Amino acid sequence: MRIVVDTNVFVAAVSSPDGASREVLRRCLLDRYEPLMGQALLAEYESVLARAEPFATSPIDESERDALWAAFASRCQWVRVYYLWRPNLPDEADNHVVELAVAGGAEAIVTYNTRDFERAELQFPGLRLLRPRELIAED
Repeated sequence: MRIVVDTNVFVAAVSSPDGASREVLRRCLLDRYEPLMGQALLAEYESVLARAEPFATSPIDESERDALWAAFASRCQWVRVYYLWRPNLPDEADNHVVELAVAGGAEAIVTYNTRDFERAELQFPGLRLLRPRELIAED
């Protein structure tokens, strides 16, 4: 299954060793899911990883977090987004996630931010929005 893993899922996975987000990452590392990555999402990940506050409660240190990120990134399929669909999400910074999913033929965007994605002006019927636990339950 091709998926786009939103940055909030990675942060949750690093912060909680037993949660559904950690299981999503584990399944990506085991090639059960095929995560997609594009230029804009990579830039967002790099921005989030450079900040200390999202990881203040993390049980792993920065070097372990960097190693997990490197392992996850190595499993991601690179997708070039040639056409910007502009789904007009309430948070403009989230539009690139939908564009990546459409360009890469993803079946789902895995995020905790489903409410904002559901309010898009442009809908893609074959693209689902799933929270990590919903994705895990389907597998």
